[in-house]
Amino acid sequence: MSRTQSAPAAISKLSPISAPAAISPPAAPESPARDPLPRAQKVLAVIARPGQESADLGALLYAFRRGGASLALLCMTRGEASPLNSTNERLETRRPWELLVAGAVIGISSFTVADYPDGRLTATLLAELTELVQREIRWHAPDLLLIVDPATGPPNDAVAPSARSDEASDSGDDAVVARAVRAAARRADVPVVARAVPGVRGGRLVDLGADPATARAVQRSATAAHASQSEALPEVERRLGLLDGRETLRRLAPASAG
Repeated sequence: MSRTQSAPAAISKLSPISAPAAISPPAAPESPARDPLPRAQKVLAVIARPGQESADLGALLYAFRRGGASLALLCMTRGEASPLNSTNERLETRRPWELLVAGAVIGISSFTVADYPDGRLTATLLAELTELVQREIRWHAPDLLLIVDPATGPPNDAVAPSARSDEASDSGDDAVVARAVRAAARRADVPVVARAVPGVRGGRLVDLGADPATARAVQRSATAAHASQSEALPEVERRLGLLDGRETLRRLAPASAG
């Protein structure tokens, strides 16, 4: 910001003082290059628990939908392990219903909610989870699989990572989901991308399209549908406010069948 200074009271008469040369302001740093969203006609998102479709993937899923893709969702658990509950209902009943409401806001047209134990997916046979993902791939024939990157920090629950008391278990759940998706993707020859935190190694910034403000507004509305987790809403609002119209995606190579 430029400032105007008053002239000094006494001016030297011995020699003229030339005005200082104009100094150009420093150039603004260039924004990191951004890629467009991957092309996809059918997107299958696979998550560990209700809420991730909104707080983590909501803006991306809406952007894919706005671009013409159909959206399907596979959720491995009913989210009953969350320490938060702002309602009088049991979480294993309430949270799948909240998932359906949030998904409708985003534009998801097909839902599958499995009944594996929330926070304990590591105790489930990987082959069983992989077969479930394969079944969904056969049913929906997606050309892109979308997951939450398990390697980029604490996991998010319906709205915020700080809402979870069993973060280590959650991180294990997300990692197991990623392994199952990669194994199924290898057999079906479908690419996998993970939504990651900004700055992660191997990640690329992508634009949310021509109207990122709408994408974020839809994401916030979908997140608010998880009323049982409302205590964590302020944190997710803070986190989403830092992202603007960009997200970070990391392409994952399918896992080997070994």
